[in-house]
Amino acid sequence: MGIKLKNLQEFKQKALLWANQFNICCVLDSNNYTDPYSHFDLIIAADSINILECKNIDNSFQKLEDFRQKNKSWIFGGLAYDLKNEIEKLDSSNPDYINFPDLFFFAPQHILKVKGNELEIISPEAEKIWEAIYKTIISEPIPHPKSEIKARFSKSDYLKTLQQVKNEIAIGNIYETNFCMEFYAEEAEIDPLTTYQHLNQVSPTPFSNYFKWFDKYIISATPERFLSKRGNKLISQPIKGTAKRSANPIEDEQIKSDLIKHPKEQQENIMIVDLVRNDLTKSAKKGTVRVEELFGIYSFKQVHQMISTVVCELKDEISAIQAIKNTFPMGSMTGAPKIKAMQLMEQYEKTKRGIYSGAVGYFSPQNDFDFNVIIRTILYNQKEKYLSFQVGSAITYYADVEKEYEECLLKVKAILEVLD
Repeated sequence: MGIKLKNLQEFKQKALLWANQFNICCVLDSNNYTDPYSHFDLIIAADSINILECKNIDNSFQKLEDFRQKNKSWIFGGLAYDLKNEIEKLDSSNPDYINFPDLFFFAPQHILKVKGNELEIISPEAEKIWEAIYKTIISEPIPHPKSEIKARFSKSDYLKTLQQVKNEIAIGNIYETNFCMEFYAEEAEIDPLTTYQHLNQVSPTPFSNYFKWFDKYIISATPERFLSKRGNKLISQPIKGTAKRSANPIEDEQIKSDLIKHPKEQQENIMIVDLVRNDLTKSAKKGTVRVEELFGIYSFKQVHQMISTVVCELKDEISAIQAIKNTFPMGSMTGAPKIKAMQLMEQYEKTKRGIYSGAVGYFSPQNDFDFNVIIRTILYNQKEKYLSFQVGSAITYYADVEKEYEECLLKVKAILEVLD
């Protein structure tokens, strides 16, 4: 069923309220950012025909292969960072307060897909759904009690730990890593959907998403694509390099110019591009891995980012899910060498990452897929009233520990504003 929308913003609000009534729903919103690899501007998947949930690292990728064979149309889901323990000989012993599954997918009963102002409803109840959305009343959001945000690392603790991480680089154990810390609130009471809408307004990004999985929520303003498949082409777009925005247009342009020339930011980006190239070779036809764009500067409402694009042609014998496994977790959230960096960060970080620095996305009926990177994201366990958001930055030998701390605060600025 196809419909021409007269008011896209109003439709979004009503459609989100409609989808949120189900135990499971997923919203992926590009916020009108143009992207050569996106098939739609907005997609909402709601209610489930079948679900897959894997915990405690138990042959998860094979279970996803089996689930995909039985559900060959659209499926949506998430991959937690700690699936690394299934891919490599690694473990995660830090505490996990959100407790998302390690891998979770669902085949939706209903899909709403928007491109431009054209809406397509894919459902046996298409007319009934349109009528329900059309009749939805948008009410004023109820203010939530202010949550007391705490940090797992004090500033002095963070600076001390980061110096230890830099020492690991100095002695040659690793070249670059992504060190993360958690901010959290206990006894937190928020309305997840209202919080998502507010975050999406304050910080609109091309891979924004809202995922309700029973009593657990992903509320994300991520700007980063992990991996996409279009036909037999794989696309990875790691982000490394961040700079603040300025309200002064001349100063803002200067900040962009400084970012693209900054030696440390370039060094970080090149290291991750090399790592991604190496990961893609496991799935690529020989000689097809190439850098499509290096040091692209992209501006978002909160920050400027340096993004590179690495592509390849997928080998015929490699499945879509195997291609994801071959590159997971994404290089931008691990480091180089990848396995050693992941081992060390387990020692220095205080919280299990879980779905943070994992990925959320979909598989289409054509067996294409698109997955983001879960950063700039609020995670909420409604039953336990526990709210969490983590933040990290790329650490190299030349990293200034004070500036890395400031960069982390810049990255969570929008989240802190929304939760205030």
